[in-house]
Amino acid sequence: MAETDLRANAPLVVELCGTTEAVPLNKTNYGDLKGSGESRMPIFLPKEPSRKELQLTAVLYALSDEVRLGIARQLSERGEQACGVFEVDRPKSSLSHHFRVLRESGVVATRKDGKQLLNTLRREDLEARFPGLLKAVLKG
Repeated sequence: MAETDLRANAPLVVELCGTTEAVPLNKTNYGDLKGSGESRMPIFLPKEPSRKELQLTAVLYALSDEVRLGIARQLSERGEQACGVFEVDRPKSSLSHHFRVLRESGVVATRKDGKQLLNTLRREDLEARFPGLLKAVLKG
């Protein structure tokens, strides 16, 4: 396959919460792949909705699953946590999916700190947008 074809069509695979995610390959990140293997691939985090973009249906969907609700409860009780510390009896690929749903719905914010990805419950944003929702849902 020609180099130009590779850059145009192949996804970049990055680690996110212990599993891999496909990210479109572009001129900026291609150099990290074609080198000697010494350079580290960057971690790309999906965009999280702003406070104004939070949608009730997306938040309720994210919290309707027992695994995701458990993650939200653990974040509520313990504060910011790395992906690997959650008490969830699921494969890493499943856990990655659940974090993606929580992040894309705006329930959780994820930031990179060195090699770790840290997750935080977006309590202030959710309370401002949907007063009382988190308290009611997490109480259970």
